[in-house]
Amino acid sequence: MCGIVGYLGPRSAQSVVIEGLRRLEYRGYDSAGIAVLSDGELATRKKAGKIANLDAELLSNPIPEAGIGIGHTRWATHGGPTDQNAHPHVSADGRVALVHNGIIENFAQLRQKLEARGMEFTSETDSEVAAQLLGVELAKGVGLVEGMHTVANTLNGAFTLVAVDRDDPDRVVAARRNSPLVVGVGEGENFLASDVAAFIEFTREAIELGQDQIVEITRDAVVVTTFDGAEAEVRPYHVDWDLAAAEKGGYDWFMRKEIYEQPQAIADTLLGRIAPDGSLQLDEIHITDNELRRVTKIVIVACGTAFYAGMVAKYAIEHWTRIACEVEIASEFRYRDPIIDPNTLVVTISQSGETADTLMAVRHAREQHAKVIAICNTNGATIPRESDAVIYTHAGPEIGVASTKGFLTQVVACYLLGLYLAQVRGTKFGEEIREVMHELQTMPEKVQRVLDDIQPMLDLAQEFSERPSVLFIGRHVGFPVALEGALKLKEISYLHAEGFPAGELKHGAIALVEPGLPIFVVVPPKGRDQLHDKVISNIQEVRARGAYTIVLAEDDDLEVEPYSDVVFRLPKVPTLLQPLVATVPLQMFACELATQKGYDVDQPRNLAKSVTVE
Repeated sequence: MCGIVGYLGPRSAQSVVIEGLRRLEYRGYDSAGIAVLSDGELATRKKAGKIANLDAELLSNPIPEAGIGIGHTRWATHGGPTDQNAHPHVSADGRVALVHNGIIENFAQLRQKLEARGMEFTSETDSEVAAQLLGVELAKGVGLVEGMHTVANTLNGAFTLVAVDRDDPDRVVAARRNSPLVVGVGEGENFLASDVAAFIEFTREAIELGQDQIVEITRDAVVVTTFDGAEAEVRPYHVDWDLAAAEKGGYDWFMRKEIYEQPQAIADTLLGRIAPDGSLQLDEIHITDNELRRVTKIVIVACGTAFYAGMVAKYAIEHWTRIACEVEIASEFRYRDPIIDPNTLVVTISQSGETADTLMAVRHAREQHAKVIAICNTNGATIPRESDAVIYTHAGPEIGVASTKGFLTQVVACYLLGLYLAQVRGTKFGEEIREVMHELQTMPEKVQRVLDDIQPMLDLAQEFSERPSVLFIGRHVGFPVALEGALKLKEISYLHAEGFPAGELKHGAIALVEPGLPIFVVVPPKGRDQLHDKVISNIQEVRARGAYTIVLAEDDDLEVEPYSDVVFRLPKVPTLLQPLVATVPLQMFACELATQKGYDVDQPRNLAKSVTVE
């Protein structure tokens, strides 16, 4: 949930850490702080609010120049967003500075024990417990690495800890359990961060860390051990995107930039999926064809926007494979005692690969001996590492908190999975699969057409910026599109917005309709979907009650015009692929409306990009 940066090398630690935090601010922006070691002294600065507040503090109260430092940008869990609760936290003797991402579940008991021994705490956070425990260990005469091992084995929960020791200015030490951390490897310098975006300006060489591992960086070395103290195996990898991909590129918001990146993101997700023999091939599928043929049920597990991608996937996967498919909210999955067994295929969807509820679902599924396939955008993240297979979405960094290209590429990856299963199980002929793949390969151009013609949606957002409520309706794959359109609007404009299945209007939702209420309607393709006429009837129902109808329909669908106040035209696509074009105008509507209202589109209130605690 929080962003962490650590640095050791010849550069200005303040510059490296602050700029790294700026690129991680999407992970949390309730407060920010930095600690450096200089001439045997530990110096910290931290402020509630966004990094701009920390910048102002550093101008008025400069921190010493140093080549070693750690920093943190916080999304509050324990304790409010105050200066005192901001990280880094410092041990009682002033020797250790520590930053933390995650939740320490046994912090209350540990804090009580420390307070009983006379220790005073300066914050309300669970994180300070880790700093004080580490200070106690170092006071016994052990080194920072050994002390971190002891503390890591004392804590329960999800955590990344990164610490420096005033008496040891030549190393930074970190611990990782159920929370993201990656190493950046440079020449004469090394980095630690929650995300490679923090150090991509300086190096594109990285090392992924496994579960329950301690990492020690010096200027010239990286040493990784397990919590038990044994040497750990690590996997170096090369980051295939650069700093420019993590910057706005002239757009007012990262979110708007990422909406316009969707044609390329879809193309990249489809790249390299066709083998020389014409068959479909995926990333890392360590599940045999025989095991996939034995699958009797598929369960898709995800949260938020990824959950809606899973809802789209259900329609496609069941249609192409004839396997029963369920879609589960990750936070509920393991608590309802789901029926899964070795013949169940669990598919998890997570942009970051660190979503805590989804990660716990992976572990529960593995305990039941089910096979797990992850759909993820982050190379080396925890969820794909702990799964049997992974399909990477190759969307590049997504900085805006409200997911856009993440959603579309997740949907594409789900289509690829459905087609791959159909290929393995023989439920579709090779020519049929190639035909769908051909349609998918035309989608970047069709999404670009939607973006080229987006102006009417921008005008509409300006017109509706003062409306208190907006509804979205759809059927079949249009229903999850409606849900996603409503979520985008809620996330960044703070309006009441709801998505409903159009066929359920008369079962309650139609009571919300009143004169002037804007309702977006996703209309299925004309002539190729039996639901088309039914949705036309739904439009008439709400229009008769005074709704202002904004209809998303195919280019040549003239039947919607008598019942629509506004028609936004979509390229002709097969029904199952329609979410790829229908979602885009709803994303842009939300982005523009929030802009008109003067809100921070990229960092909406109370939200963080990656939810790494339950």
